[in-house]
Amino acid sequence: MSHAIVTGGGSGIGLAIAKALVAARHRVTIMGRSEARLHAALVDLPGANAVVCDVADAASVAAAFDAAAARHGAAGILVNAAGAARTAPFEASADALWDELWRVNVMGAVHTSRAVLPAMRKLETGRIVNVASTAALKGYAYVSAYTATKHALLGMTRSLALELARTAITVNALCPGYTDTDLIRDAVANIVAKTGRSEEQALAAFTASNPQ
Repeated sequence: MSHAIVTGGGSGIGLAIAKALVAARHRVTIMGRSEARLHAALVDLPGANAVVCDVADAASVAAAFDAAAARHGAAGILVNAAGAARTAPFEASADALWDELWRVNVMGAVHTSRAVLPAMRKLETGRIVNVASTAALKGYAYVSAYTATKHALLGMTRSLALELARTAITVNALCPGYTDTDLIRDAVANIVAKTGRSEEQALAAFTASNPQ
């Protein structure tokens, strides 16, 4: 089976995907910024490897992917599940917020895809899966920066898929709705802190706009 790298694999959707890949007997490496979270996740991922990686940092990605390849060989599967989300009214969204989300949600996938493509070309096969969001398909209030980056990620996915269409390397995106993950729980806490709404009211607002 292939070596699969899952960024953001220490929690949430990334961890769920990593579990499925382990169950399918792939060699799995999970990556993320928190070493403690990664090692906690390994309890549920028998045989998997964990490497600390900040996808927003090209040098960190290069070092992490080299380390993963040394352990499990070249990656034939890449799942870009690392992501960041922030809620704020448009006029209160500082450049720093836009920059952070762009570096993680867009450039993170750029850095990791660059890291695996040379080996995938040599293998003459590969799978790249970018975890986007329904925010890649429509707009949501108070998450302009997040929505813009997810639209960009989906656009990059489509363009790269066309570039690689004559090869056996595929590039696809998942666009999940609101999922019970740490990312959503953090967003709910932010809404509660900024608006005075209860946690139940904040969750209800998310649920009402969930297309599923």
